[in-house]
Amino acid sequence: MERNNVIQVRPGDPGRLVVRLPYSAERVEKIKTIRGRRWHPIEKHWTVPDVPEMVSRLRALFEGEAVEDMRAEATPPPAPKASSSGSILERIRDAVRVKQYSPRTAETYAAWAQRFLSYHGSRPAEELGKKEIEDFLSSLATGAHVSASTQNQALNALLFLYRQVFAKDIGYLDGMVRAKMPIRLPVVLTQDEVQKVLGYLRNVPRLMAMLLYGAGLRLMECCTLRVKDVEFDKNQLLVRGGKGNKDRYTMLPVAVREPLLCHLGHVKEQHQADLKMGLGRVVMPNALDRKYPNAGKEWGWQWVFPATTHYVDILSGEKRRHHLHETVLQRAFKEARIKAGIAKPAGCHTLRHSFATYLLEDGHDIRTIQELLGHKDVSTTMIYTHVLNKGGRGVQSPADRIKL
Repeated sequence: MERNNVIQVRPGDPGRLVVRLPYSAERVEKIKTIRGRRWHPIEKHWTVPDVPEMVSRLRALFEGEAVEDMRAEATPPPAPKASSSGSILERIRDAVRVKQYSPRTAETYAAWAQRFLSYHGSRPAEELGKKEIEDFLSSLATGAHVSASTQNQALNALLFLYRQVFAKDIGYLDGMVRAKMPIRLPVVLTQDEVQKVLGYLRNVPRLMAMLLYGAGLRLMECCTLRVKDVEFDKNQLLVRGGKGNKDRYTMLPVAVREPLLCHLGHVKEQHQADLKMGLGRVVMPNALDRKYPNAGKEWGWQWVFPATTHYVDILSGEKRRHHLHETVLQRAFKEARIKAGIAKPAGCHTLRHSFATYLLEDGHDIRTIQELLGHKDVSTTMIYTHVLNKGGRGVQSPADRIKL
């Protein structure tokens, strides 16, 4: 069997196993059945909980394929080293938690640190400095051809590593090759195009898409909405912990009000059924689950868009219901866009762009739109003013004066 088709299992971070999975849609669907699995987009591998019989379970899951257990072949880190990459990654996660950044930021920073350390081989991290960081970041621009935003993400991760974890100031990185920042205008769907796409969406994905388009929500802001944050009497939504961990109010579209009430009725019935089975607890933000032990079962804290199945929390061992995974809406939106015959490279976030664009076209002031979108700086909102420059800033083309 070809080496490229072998599924490899090796040690990862403490409590995790790395699974190198040759891509196929069937294999991806299989590994998604494992509780606690996680995809790492930067490293291009999966990780699963390091629990007894996990390798045996993987072999049963991928029956008929070669699953290579590389745990015995893994070389333990040399004893004299001050710190291993695993301990550094844990220190990064601890520092991120202290700063109260999001869990996704912790995973992203840890992944970039791991990639940085792998790039420089077995050298201890504390020995790497300004030149090594510049070499790595330059290789991303010249060799990997990453975008400017990806390079900046890696830069921020490494600055965090050295400043917050190693307590070292590496100075100004003036020797790195910068990836060029392209000037891109957001993709915007016309109102007819939005209506066509919504026409091919059904049930929960349609309702979520309506909130993205009608309230200007980001995808994860919609997925993580809780019942208590929907204010029907005021026709508004309270977005908790948006980008930058900021709260904000935005509108609840009248067109969504009745369908959302009906949807929440079904969700409440499902929650009551979970409670009868001794379930019904959701994850709470920060340390609220310790301060209010029973709040996780209250109706107000439940997800507006809960998942269809339960998962087992790795730490507590308790069965819980997570919010609906964002890929559910992403896949449904892509299928609807293709069926609608729309060639634009539109995704779920395009609905948010369209929301801002049409508010500007309707004459609403840009500061109000900034608040509704949750932008930190009005310059971010200003990009949507391109829609006001119709046809080359309103200039009539000479070709339009020719009588054919």
